[in-house]
Amino acid sequence: MSRSILITGANGALGLAIAEFFLTKEENCRVFLGVRERRERAQELATRFPGRADLITLEITSPDAWKAALSEIESQAAPVSVLVNNAGFHEDALLANMAQEQWSRVLDANLNAVFHGCQAVLPGMMRGRQGRIVNIASLSAISSPAGQTNYAAAKAGVIGLTQSLSKESARMGITVNAVCPGYIEGGLPADWTSEHLKALKMQLPMRRFARPEEVAAAVFFLASPDASYITGSTLKIDGGLL
Repeated sequence: MSRSILITGANGALGLAIAEFFLTKEENCRVFLGVRERRERAQELATRFPGRADLITLEITSPDAWKAALSEIESQAAPVSVLVNNAGFHEDALLANMAQEQWSRVLDANLNAVFHGCQAVLPGMMRGRQGRIVNIASLSAISSPAGQTNYAAAKAGVIGLTQSLSKESARMGITVNAVCPGYIEGGLPADWTSEHLKALKMQLPMRRFARPEEVAAAVFFLASPDASYITGSTLKIDGGLL
């Protein structure tokens, strides 16, 4: 049976890698690339997989946008059976200087959006008595650095949401897991200098950043039938940093 897979933030390095991993490893799946803007890279991927990958406009902070996106997906394919909540961003500042808008924007995009997405797909998954939700959290949720009170709180909330929802949905064949990636090639701020990147690598036992496809492989596994007894888990993928 062909699965419909929805990946948010599918215009960034990790989202694109997750999408391509599904398209390459699961030949009969249909992947929907949830994007709001900067659609070029997602469109290029969809062009490479005609009829199997489609862009779908999705403002992740809007419940109505989620409903519209799922309605569009169901008009083209099977209901969503795999949701990867990957979209998000950080807007760092020391808490003493953080504007209310900085706090709210980061919580809305990184935590509230996961709530909206999970709530939107659950009815269809419950009807089908099966489903996979993989939430992309962050190492900041486990070991929170200074200057990221908003982002760390949001991602810690994602882990808490994951664990609680996994208990609510397990009896219906729906698994909910979280992944905490470390530094990822292609997903680092463009203004970081080569000296800064070199210093970061020296902190890592593997002395390198993760390749996006290495994180994608873990997401693919958690969404596979082989992971049917894994739920409520948080997997860190950090090269041994923590």
